[in-house]
Amino acid sequence: MALPSKEEVIEAIRPVTDPEINISIVDLGLVYDVEINDPEKQVDVKMTLTSPACPVGPQIMAAVHGRVLDLDEVDNVDIQLIWSPPWDPRTMATEDAKMTLGIWE
Repeated sequence: MALPSKEEVIEAIRPVTDPEINISIVDLGLVYDVEINDPEKQVDVKMTLTSPACPVGPQIMAAVHGRVLDLDEVDNVDIQLIWSPPWDPRTMATEDAKMTLGIWE
């Protein structure tokens, strides 16, 4: 079997929500990048949180780690929490997430 594609990893992460607002972290735009490292069977996820002081950050990161590790052929997962660029739901969230958040542009 082959490692999952970037799109398959993102779809595996999609059910993970920010429990404070109950919206998918993918739809919020919190997942910045996914890289697949074939020889090491590793998936690297670059993501952020809604704020540096997010009280559920460890819970969200653990959920992402678990969902990616459950994918076939993935042996290692590295979650990289990054703050640049800072998260901005006006430009990073999907239209559905913006509507749920009450962002009207």
